[in-house]
Order: sequence, then structure tokens, then C-alpha cells
Amino acid sequence: MATIEKSIKVDVPVRQAYNQWTQFEEFPHFMKGVESIDQLDATHLHWKTNVGGVEREFDAEITEQHPDQRVAWHSVDGTTHGGVVTFHRLNDTQTRVMVQIEWAPEGFVEKAGALVGEDDRRVQGDLERFKEFIENRDAETGAWRGEVDPPGDAGSSGQPAV
Repeated sequence: MATIEKSIKVDVPVRQAYNQWTQFEEFPHFMKGVESIDQLDATHLHWKTNVGGVEREFDAEITEQHPDQRVAWHSVDGTTHGGVVTFHRLNDTQTRVMVQIEWAPEGFVEKAGALVGEDDRRVQGDLERFKEFIENRDAETGAWRGEVDPPGDAGSSGQPAV
């Protein structure tokens, strides 16, 4: 498994950064290689990617989500990956966005890219494009403020809280 940890400071309030991140269908605007994301329901996403000429489609599940704090996910088919994005209030107008991803590179192109740090550069570039995307807007493009408790929490069904 490859592990990537990256962060960036964005000049927007934590609520705005978090709200924008929950708009998964907007990811192709700032994530290189992401062709589309369809949000199937509150916790399930269908991804289409093309990275280095390698096309993939896979489904992912949001496993934990807490407004202005964190979004965690893992793939449920196709490629093997999971991670968490956390949002840290620095002050009223700045937020640190931290990304941690674990994934299993498949095939020669992905394994070679991981060995030379291409996946690290890709995630950092995506964060820099997210910074530009959110800072150049008057407001986020939408928001989902629901809660998703991690599986196994006492009293949790792993489903979005209502």
C-alpha cells in the first residue's frame, strides 16, 4: 500500500472549505485525472478516472463525515484505496486542509508512479487547484452538512444521521 499525506492552507473559513469539499461532483474542476464523480446517495459515489492513460471506474463509500471536521471514505469495488480529509480552523478566514490516502497501485504505470512520488505530486497539485478554486469564488458551490458516524460506533448503524 502507498500512503500519501499532504496539506494546504486555504484563505477561506473552515465552513466554506468543508462545504465545497462535500460537493464531490465538482472534483473534476480541481482534481487532475478525475473525469467524473456521480453521487449515488448520501454515502456512495461512483468515480471515473484517467491517470497516465489508465482508465478506472470504481465505487466508494463515505464511512465518516462530520461538518467542518472530517470526511473519510474507502473504495468498495475496483481500485483499493481509502482516506480522510480533515479541516482545521486556523482563524476566522483561514483553514488547513489535510489529506491522508492509502491506496494499492496496480499495474506498471501506477507502481512506477508511486515509486517516483508522482502520486504525492498529484495530490499536492490537486490541493493547490482546490485552494485556487475555493479562494476565487464568492461562496462554495453547495454543501452537505449531514453526519455519518463510523461503522461500529455505539448506537450507530453506519448510516447518515438524521
